[in-house]
Amino acid sequence: MALPQRHRLKGQRIFDRLYQKGRKHHGPAMVLRCLEAQPSLLPPEQANHAPSPWRCGVVVSSKVHKRAVQRNRLRRLLHNHLMIVLPARELNPPRWLLLSLKPGSAERSPEVLLGECTHLLKQAGLTP
Repeated sequence: MALPQRHRLKGQRIFDRLYQKGRKHHGPAMVLRCLEAQPSLLPPEQANHAPSPWRCGVVVSSKVHKRAVQRNRLRRLLHNHLMIVLPARELNPPRWLLLSLKPGSAERSPEVLLGECTHLLKQAGLTP
């Protein structure tokens, strides 16, 4: 299941704002950054989509794994997990999320990564 367009986070200004002002929650394999949504920063093609309670980006750099196939696999794994954990959640106010994997996280099992993701979402107060 691919992440619907309305939940996908795009645009350099948004990512810059998340890196600068997003609230960070650290785990051994990833960092979750959260920020209250600021629709004025959305690119024009996303501003036309229906509003959603959350949007997410997943960053997997080449330091995590050299092969793009593996990086994309990790990205899809985390996007799908977020669709399962957060689909019906009404986040008030709407939030932007950014998951960044740390180097070495590709060696961890998918279960460990998903467990850590769930733990970080709870730590951020996004899930019960």
